[in-house]
Formats: sequence, C-alpha cells, structure tokens
Amino acid sequence: MFGFNKGCLPMKRWDELNSFFLRTGAKIIFGLNALPGRTLKSDGFATGAWDFTNAESFIRYTVKHNYSIAGWELGNELCGRGIGTTVTASQYVNDTASLHKIVQNVYKGVGPRPLILSPGGFFDAPWFKELADKTTTSLDAVTHHIYNLGPGVDQHLIEKILDPAYLDGIANTFRSLQNILKTSATSASAWVGEAGGAYNSGHHLVTDAFVFSFWYLDQLGMSASYDTKTYCRQTLIGGNYGLLNTTTFVPNPDYYSALLWHRLMGRNVLSTRFAGPKKIRAYTHCAKQSKGIVVLLINLHNTTIVQAKVAFNSTWSLRHRHKSHKSHRSHMQKKHHSGLRSSTERVRGDTEREEYHLTPKDGNIQSQTMLLNGNALNLDSSGNIPTLEPVFVNSSQPIIVAPFSIVFVHIPYVVPPACR
Repeated sequence: MFGFNKGCLPMKRWDELNSFFLRTGAKIIFGLNALPGRTLKSDGFATGAWDFTNAESFIRYTVKHNYSIAGWELGNELCGRGIGTTVTASQYVNDTASLHKIVQNVYKGVGPRPLILSPGGFFDAPWFKELADKTTTSLDAVTHHIYNLGPGVDQHLIEKILDPAYLDGIANTFRSLQNILKTSATSASAWVGEAGGAYNSGHHLVTDAFVFSFWYLDQLGMSASYDTKTYCRQTLIGGNYGLLNTTTFVPNPDYYSALLWHRLMGRNVLSTRFAGPKKIRAYTHCAKQSKGIVVLLINLHNTTIVQAKVAFNSTWSLRHRHKSHKSHRSHMQKKHHSGLRSSTERVRGDTEREEYHLTPKDGNIQSQTMLLNGNALNLDSSGNIPTLEPVFVNSSQPIIVAPFSIVFVHIPYVVPPACR
C-alpha cells in the first residue's frame, strides 16, 4: 500500500536495538504486521485470516535471546474505516486470539508474559465495541490513535491548540471508549497507542515548539481522567513532532513536559472541575513519589494572569485577574469518588509547596526553548539533562499562572483519602 515495497527487519538490527533498549531501560511494545495472508479487495477491505508464520518466528527468536518485550500489538490502523484498507472486527477478534495463543505457547515457563494489544488505529465505536465484547480473555489493552488537530500542513494549528472548545472535542472519544470497556466483559484497559496531534509529521515550530505542550499536557490530563492507562507519544525522534530534534537530538519542549509529568503525576486521578475562564485547563493527581497532590494548570490566554488560592477542603476556590486589574472570582470543585473530607490532613511543619513554571523563551510560544522558573532548559556540555528544580512558595501565597504558561504545583501537605 501507499507505494511501499515489502520491508524487512534483519535480526542483526533487532539485536542492536535490544542492546539499546537494555542500556536505556526502555519498555518496548512491538507492533506486528497484521496484513500477511490477506487479500486486498477493491472495496477497501482486506479479507482472510492473518498469516502469523513470520510473526511467530520473530517472537520465538525474541524469547530465545531473552529479549524483554512488554507487549505485542497486532496491526496498525486497520480498524473502522482503516487507513488504506480495513479488516472487519470479527476477523480481528480471531486474529487477536491467534496472537494470544502464540504468546501463551512461546512464553510458557518464561515470565513475565507480555501484554496483548490491538487494534492500534482510529476509534470507531461499533468496531471497538465488537472487539471488546468478543476478546474477553485474549486482549490486555485496546489501543487507539489520536491526530485530532488534522494535517501538519494546516496553517491554523495554533488556533486549534489555543481553543478550549476544540481541545474538548476529543473527550468524546475517551468517554466512549471508557464506556465500551466498562459495559463489556473484557478486562482490557484503554491505551493511546500513538498520538502526534497533527498527522503527516506535524508542523515545524508548532509541534516541536513550546505551544505544543499546551496540547500534549492537556491530552495527558484529559486521557487520564477517562481511565486511559498508557499514552504513547509519536515520536521520540522523527518528523516535526518528535520529543527530540531529528538532527541534533536536543530535547524539544515537550520532552521536558513529559519528564515533569512522569516524575510528578501519580496514577490516582482526582476529578477536577474548574469553573473559571475556559482558557484555564486544570488537572490533579496524587503525587507520584511523595505525599500530597499535584495540580497542573495550563493558561491558554495571552494576557490573563491567574491568581489561584486553593482552599483545602471539598471546594477549591481560585481567583484570577486580567492585567487590566479587573477582578473576577471562579471556583474549582475537587472531588474523588471515595469522597474528600472537609478537614484535610496536613503534614506537620510543612508550610511550603513546590512550583514548576514553564514558559517560552522571550514569550514566543513558537520558541523551541522552554524556561523552567525563568531558566532556559538546555543540555550541559556533556549532553546531560538539566536538573528540574522547583521554586518553594509559602502556602499562604496564591499560585500565579502567567499568560501562555504551564504550572505544576506539588502540594505535600494535602493528603486526600485517595492519595493515602
């Protein structure tokens, strides 16, 4: 399809890649070609069962050499209407069962067993529902792809990123998949298996610049709120949406956004509602490696300064103001399904919170240099990642969120029941 010839991954190259994986500690999900054995029809469908001969041989080679694989994913963008061609959900159910059987046999007596993932394509509710209903024991994760900003050549990408209503549009996908998994007999969880925002390699000075962290962090927060367990970014390196510069390997701004998210945000998500300006995005998780909570605030407005005062009970009160000094009051209610008590625990002696303020160099959201608390994030002469240090702020002071900025706030002295 698409004019490509048959590709080949030589085992020598696979050996080299696994050496790299071992040195970096990377967890690998490998996507298997799901088209062998099928016939491509003129109506856009690929018919017939999956020929898994080559895939099984490859998996056996991987196990024989003790290479650690976290999961095997079947196919790429063949679900729903598909990209180039489509496989029916009923056939995909059978093929997923075949992959599950192969993994069970090959990994017998070898642990841990990798996850089985599919279909790795764009969400289509009826298609995904049939898959979930019929793969009750053979599937560990349902993977879907997100490029909700459209093509990378679109000249209005920044307008979309700064539009809260546009950002909210993808919530329907997360919500629908969550409901499908909840109402089916499957134990599979939801994953975003690939997301680059704007397809066909993104757009230089947008998807590789500071402004894209608005989209990226909002995606991480929103997807987690709908019980998405894993979010895979397209790409580490490659195209204009890579976390690393394709020529210099220097981190783009999203690399640091991802790193802060990874270090600070725990697995437990606290339901957060912000009832102020729509251009303020708010998400809260239990802290990852310490007590308390972490609040993520994203300011999509180019002039509004937010002064947030957080009341540590079931209601969070935030005050924001414009530079014109016109003052408004808003509220963010914070609840957890287990209930948040009106009186919260404080760690005795803790009177400070940690804040990480991310802003673009020179105030230019298309800058490829990100500032943390006013300091440029640059590699040192040895290529080491800079230390990501917070500023410490007295708990009596409001959280200041500058225009076009992102703030992670670790509040260690607030420990709701969900975070204990």
